Amino acid sequence: MRLLYDFFPILVFFAAYKLAGIYVATAAAIAATGLQVGLHWLRHRRVEAMHLVTLGLIVVFGGATLLLHDELYIKWKPTVLNWLFALAFLGSQLFGGRTLVERVMGREIALPPAVWRRLNLGWALFFGFVGALNLYVAYRFPTDVWVDFKLFGIVGLTLLFVVGQGLWLARHLEPQREDGA
Repeated sequence: MRLLYDFFPILVFFAAYKLAGIYVATAAAIAATGLQVGLHWLRHRRVEAMHLVTLGLIVVFGGATLLLHDELYIKWKPTVLNWLFALAFLGSQLFGGRTLVERVMGREIALPPAVWRRLNLGWALFFGFVGALNLYVAYRFPTDVWVDFKLFGIVGLTLLFVVGQGLWLARHLEPQREDGA
């Protein structure tokens, strides 16, 4: 359910694009992201930073797309978002006691600091790569291909990366003893 909630604006964008084109899809994505943030606020009385950043970017880049009637702005939004994530992961590697990935996953698993740093760097590189790949697709292919890539390509690459990360992490986890110790 959480995955559907997180991908709700992307799914709305994709469906609206297929039905009515890039400008309707852009407006629908802005509305869906605003709805996502609003519902989260009503339910939890707080808003996640990632959702606020996404809302800000979709309003700015989507708004520019609609105002200037130029689809290139909305195509830049995933790149900017992914590069901001990459910078956040890199920044946490350089500043602070724990990496961003350790802050997110540290309650679930225990890893040596060097493994946390490699994992964190892996996420930073992944987000940097996905941002660059988005621009490659946006500039080299028609909008139809970019929209499909935005949903299936970026989400697919993320899922593959998570699976690969899980396999890599399995080598670094200590096995649990059966006596509970």
